[in-house]
Amino acid sequence: MNQADPNQLVVTQVRSAIGAKPKARGALRALGLGKIGRSHVLPDRPEIRGMLRKVRHLVDVQEVGNAETA
Repeated sequence: MNQADPNQLVVTQVRSAIGAKPKARGALRALGLGKIGRSHVLPDRPEIRGMLRKVRHLVDVQEVGNAETA
């Protein structure tokens, strides 16, 4: 793959998963989260967006643009 990397997302867990449904807890684990305050940088892909939609009430998402524009 010679294409530039896609945009990135910085995902930070801001609420506890206690009391959340099992699928939401699984989505958090798949995103590399599990404790409040933990952050993870992920590629901006449809499957990641789907997981984020499942846990949107537990996380904070920031988009980071690609540094290479040439």
